[in-house]
Amino acid sequence: MSSPNTNKAEDNLAQVESALTKSEHFIENNQKLIIGVVLGLLVLVGGYWGVKKFILQPRNLTAQSQLFNAQRYFEQDSFRLALDGDGNAVGLLSVIDNYGSTKAGNLANCYAGLSYLKLGEYNKAIEYLKDFSADDELLKYVAQGAIGDAYYELGQKDKALDYYKDAADGDNDLTAPAYLMKIGYIYEEIGNYDNALKAYKNIKEKYKTSIEARSIDKYITRAELKLNK
Repeated sequence: MSSPNTNKAEDNLAQVESALTKSEHFIENNQKLIIGVVLGLLVLVGGYWGVKKFILQPRNLTAQSQLFNAQRYFEQDSFRLALDGDGNAVGLLSVIDNYGSTKAGNLANCYAGLSYLKLGEYNKAIEYLKDFSADDELLKYVAQGAIGDAYYELGQKDKALDYYKDAADGDNDLTAPAYLMKIGYIYEEIGNYDNALKAYKNIKEKYKTSIEARSIDKYITRAELKLNK
């Protein structure tokens, strides 16, 4: 007579064998499907590698080459030539149209937006700057600040403030104090001296070595006088 433990072990073994049998049947019955899925994954991985190596990388190199000429005009403040090209070399707009999906094409959006800002075409500046996606943190805040500049020039101070605040969140000595100054200016313009004072004091306390901090005391004093009137 077998013991209860022996019966239990036999039952467990039978369950395992049953499960294995079911798995074997599933594999046998769905072998083509499984092979198809595996091959599909291999094709996807291999296809992505092929697209990246033989299509995306060469396209990006071509875009970088074309962007280089436009950058030179931008650095010379020849913004229209930077945008449209000079008849021999293409401009930023052509790089965007033909290579917008590449890293160089993306960067061209930033240059185009800044060029339009300098030319006083503010709506176009906003359009291209918003199409720019920055990997570099500093460049991201510069683009946000430039959008703020465009909205300010269009008289949309609330939107300008939003973008200046985003740009000031960069929390670095190079850009944040400049955008905090602009925030302070706008708040003074709209009569919100309390928030203007906060922006100026933020510069004094957090960015003591910045250029803006050198003359910040007079702005703090002005905001305090207006606040206490």
